[in-house]
Amino acid sequence: MTAPATPRIRVLIADDHALVREGLRYVLDADPQIEVVAEASNGRAAVELALEHRPDVVVLDITMPEETGLKAAGRLRELLPGARVLLLSMHDQGEYVREGMRIGTHGYLLKDSAGEELRAAIRAVHAGGTFFSPAVVRRLSSADAVPENSTAIQLEQLTPRERDVLGGVARGLTNKAIAAELGISRRTVEAHRESLMKKLQIHSVAGLTRFALEAGIAENG
Repeated sequence: MTAPATPRIRVLIADDHALVREGLRYVLDADPQIEVVAEASNGRAAVELALEHRPDVVVLDITMPEETGLKAAGRLRELLPGARVLLLSMHDQGEYVREGMRIGTHGYLLKDSAGEELRAAIRAVHAGGTFFSPAVVRRLSSADAVPENSTAIQLEQLTPRERDVLGGVARGLTNKAIAAELGISRRTVEAHRESLMKKLQIHSVAGLTRFALEAGIAENG
């Protein structure tokens, strides 16, 4: 008996430049597991089309007319919490990345990224993880993003293994992948994540990711 086909990842792309949207569609159409279900030229249309098509992943350009990608992302997190939101931008400024994480988006990709990186980002966020372009991680982990004293004090509360797990979470790894990488059980990873959230008083993966990036202990592999 033939096994049922794996459902394709349904994606909505939003950018105010038609050529960029065409390029994104071309890149995504190359992956048989990804289906572009709608395109939008501004943030307001992106939200309306997302509510209509119910995509799994929404790829949003940050700078769009009528409604910016960040504003659209905030509305999507409220109106369609099941959708995963991936921000796309020419800029790697820390304030944009931090605002995206504050809103609860799941990744930040630079427009000069390779096509495979975009496809990998979509697969990662769809699987429940996060994805940040390596250049973005380097920016947030650079000398001008040195942790504040309060962050350093929080880090001192963590055990070496908790830091390892935190780094894995920030790189978008699942509990199973972190367990395999560290050579521990999945249940042990879950216990460490619970401990991290209690110690840091952070209650979401996005929050843990933001903390790790700003503390400079996360790297995208």
